[in-house]
Amino acid sequence: MTSSEITRGGSFSDPAPARLTVGIVSAGRVGTALGAALERVGHLVVACSAVSEASVRRAEQRLPDTQILPAVDVASRCELLILAVPDSELADLVRGLAATAAFRPGTIVVHTSGANGIAVLEPLTALGAVPLAIHPAMTFTGHDEDVSRLASSCFGVTADDEVGYAIAQSLVLEIGGEPVRVREEVRPLYHAALAHGSNHLVTLVTDAVAALRVALSGDELFGQQAVDAAPGGVAERVLAPLLSAALDNALRRGPAALTGPVARGDRAAVATHLRVLGEVDPQLAAGYRALSLRSAQIAGADPALIEILEDQS
Repeated sequence: MTSSEITRGGSFSDPAPARLTVGIVSAGRVGTALGAALERVGHLVVACSAVSEASVRRAEQRLPDTQILPAVDVASRCELLILAVPDSELADLVRGLAATAAFRPGTIVVHTSGANGIAVLEPLTALGAVPLAIHPAMTFTGHDEDVSRLASSCFGVTADDEVGYAIAQSLVLEIGGEPVRVREEVRPLYHAALAHGSNHLVTLVTDAVAALRVALSGDELFGQQAVDAAPGGVAERVLAPLLSAALDNALRRGPAALTGPVARGDRAAVATHLRVLGEVDPQLAAGYRALSLRSAQIAGADPALIEILEDQS
């Protein structure tokens, strides 16, 4: 069965896709990771686009047998087209591809944007594309772990109909992921939730590491001469098990996992924290205040503590 047989108006008795020829625009962290994962299960990435030197190197490393071609040529050579470009570039790319004579009806077109559903693909859908939004709920570093992490990731899937969902589900399951349906109208909220959790977690941990490095610097106890500013030092080793346990507790128990001075309503401790963090970096203290206020609201803390945290003076 080829992709031309998988149409919105046709039958689809077997949801498992055939071995597909795959094209990727572009060879960034997400696109090349997905390409490598699909090749591992037997699909063939025949072409990808790569503009920057970094993307060319990434394509050569992860997809060594894949031709590097302009986006229009990539689209004309595949049955499954993956558009793995930044959100801000997706609409223009789709319109550009739709304006060419190279696009083939029946092509399965997948974009990996978290914020968009399938509406953004309408110019290609009008030409006979099977539109899918398949977003891996994972952060990508550009290193080898990207591909292996896909096998334990959920993928936010939006499609036009049950045939589209069946195709998307099969592709995700093949590479070891878990497909999760996301309605078109809630894609922005879905994306905001993921960004809030993952991006702001990095900010929180970065600030905590920075403060702890200051606290531990120059302490010669137990032969600790200095705290290395490079990642993976003493501060990170101190925080790692605590943060891992806190994350596990939060995912298992929700708000009941909240501990510490805010949960206890310890105004004196919170005030001290704000003072000493402000001495390190006023912006770090501002972040602590904002998160403490939100924690206090979730925990139903003492109104007096909430009032202190709301007071920016």
